[in-house]
Amino acid sequence: MSKGVYSIPYPENEPVLSYAPGSPELEELMAAYRELSSQTIDVPMYIGSEEVRTDDKRPMAPPHDHQHVLGHFNYGTQEHAQAAIDAALAARPAWASLSWEHRASIFLKAADLLAGPFRAKMNAATMLAQSKNAFQAEIDAACELIDFLKFNAYYMQEIYLNQPDSLPGMWNRLEYRPLEGFVFCITPFNFTSICANLPASAALMGNVCVWKPADSQVYSAQVIMELFKAAGLPDGVINLITMDGPDAGEVVFNHRDLAGLHFTGSTGVFRNLWKTVGNNIEKYRSYPRIVGETGGKDFIVAHRSAVAAEVATAITRGSFEFQGQKCSAASRAYIPSNIWDAVKAQVVTDVNSFKMGPPDDPSNFINAVIDERAFDKIASYIDYIKGAGDAEIIAGGNYDKSKGYFIEPTVVVTSNPKFRTMCEEIFGPVITIYVYPENEFEATLDLVDETSEYALTGAILSQDRYAIALATKRLENAAGNFYINDKPTGAVVGQQPFGGARGSGTNDKAGSYLNLLRWVSPRTIKETFVPATNYRYPFLG
Repeated sequence: MSKGVYSIPYPENEPVLSYAPGSPELEELMAAYRELSSQTIDVPMYIGSEEVRTDDKRPMAPPHDHQHVLGHFNYGTQEHAQAAIDAALAARPAWASLSWEHRASIFLKAADLLAGPFRAKMNAATMLAQSKNAFQAEIDAACELIDFLKFNAYYMQEIYLNQPDSLPGMWNRLEYRPLEGFVFCITPFNFTSICANLPASAALMGNVCVWKPADSQVYSAQVIMELFKAAGLPDGVINLITMDGPDAGEVVFNHRDLAGLHFTGSTGVFRNLWKTVGNNIEKYRSYPRIVGETGGKDFIVAHRSAVAAEVATAITRGSFEFQGQKCSAASRAYIPSNIWDAVKAQVVTDVNSFKMGPPDDPSNFINAVIDERAFDKIASYIDYIKGAGDAEIIAGGNYDKSKGYFIEPTVVVTSNPKFRTMCEEIFGPVITIYVYPENEFEATLDLVDETSEYALTGAILSQDRYAIALATKRLENAAGNFYINDKPTGAVVGQQPFGGARGSGTNDKAGSYLNLLRWVSPRTIKETFVPATNYRYPFLG
């Protein structure tokens, strides 16, 4: 039990290391990369205190060298999902009763361990497993995850400090209880930080979790579990299972103690899970909290006053960092005719200068897409574009999976603002550009708002403040994260809470107190110091 009112200092964002040629951090990182690359590991499931292995071994290979086996992970069954739930519920009483400062200490320690001895290993694992270059790994697996862990602890403190007023003779209190049951966390391949934060944020607030990462991220998920264990996270608080999604869902979504779903992934999967929860609603002890961040068809819209070089850079950085495999990546752009020639010239020059290859060459800006399924999907879009009469490829357009899943950053220009790749999420290094008449800015804003079912990120580039104000208002529901004179990617914890609405999710803003509030069930306590002894009120005489 707490015996003081403790204060967590306001955190500062983790400084991003440069990984410049010859820097000590680059040398340490590449040494870790070579060491991990030379090993063959066997990744277990983590269920309670047990490291569980099965006879069903699934290979793990780098996307940029798919014949190189890094090891195997153990594939589970419905019995393992049930065991993970049982372990979580067994751990719940002690964890939920633990004073908040001890929960905070575990995750603050994890942040410091990651900033220090775990940094190179976590980044190297992300480079190998998800084919990120050194800088992209640093801003994700190290810095963003450190920020999540530190800022979440601070936000937890702020939440607990938010208490109701009390009149004379009484004391009102608000207790932020963890949810009654367990939280199921489903995480994607593309951000190691997101994969760790989904279970960690719920666990920080006193919940217990069953975590199912994407198969293509299990390699770095193993390092996350190592980090949490090194920080002192008790067994059973976060249980990691690797298994078929529908098999896990059959157990999880029929369990009476399902208290929440924390999800990042595709819109289609999320909608199906929501329907499943709804169909099973009578089975649950309480109404499960559903928090999801899903797809995006993120936009850049430039005004005729925009600076061409700024627009071009927003396109090349916003569309092609990490091969466009960010839910925030720009995948459609609307450029006015008066600056198009200058924008086009710089975009084509920049894209043609990109160096592509494996992450062990730090000079490669572009690496591989995550797996063969993603490769084939993106390649099919490129083939469709090549056969279309109302679109043309002005840069890139080639692909090769003989050694790794490499797709050239591809820039498409269309005369049809409702062209297929202006509307559908591709999740790869492809951006489609529509050039609009320079004096039709307002009509173009309507087009931006109406074209996509998603509403995750978007950007306006302009030197005209009236145009900026107009776009900010007209596009207020088109993006949960809106950028002015910048690319639509790169949200930082504590600065730009992240999430979108419409088809992009529940907009519960990871990296802020808003997300943490979803993982508590408040209880109001009123204590009266001198209770009444007679039912009669004064008005009765």
